[in-house]
Amino acid sequence: MKKLNVDYTAVAINTGGRKGHVKSDDGLLDFDVAMPKEIGGKGGKTNPEQLLAAAYSTCFGGALASVAGKVSLRDSEITAKVHLGSFGPEDYGIAVDIFVKIPQAESLVAAQKLADAAHEICLISKATRNNIEVNIKAVK
Repeated sequence: MKKLNVDYTAVAINTGGRKGHVKSDDGLLDFDVAMPKEIGGKGGKTNPEQLLAAAYSTCFGGALASVAGKVSLRDSEITAKVHLGSFGPEDYGIAVDIFVKIPQAESLVAAQKLADAAHEICLISKATRNNIEVNIKAVK
């Protein structure tokens, strides 16, 4: 494995797990978390899957900007859907679907090529590659 030359470190501290609180060391993030109703929690607060969806869509958008070239990304949208499920008893996992909307692309095929190129360089895509199922799809 290559050695990373660190330029920035984000720090978040959680207390109480999925039914607790998370705060960044700079105080910009500071909120309670809860299990979704769909998996037996009370809901009403954010959860790790939503946080991953937010991080992934944002990171992917940055990668898309890096590969877009002369294609305008005005009105573009990146939607990340993080799915929580199981492979069997006590064997849980996640999968991600990313939908990329680039209205200024010449065609849906051109948008898919840009989305695929962004997926190659997105840092979260790199971190999850060959670890979880990630599907990338250009949409209108």
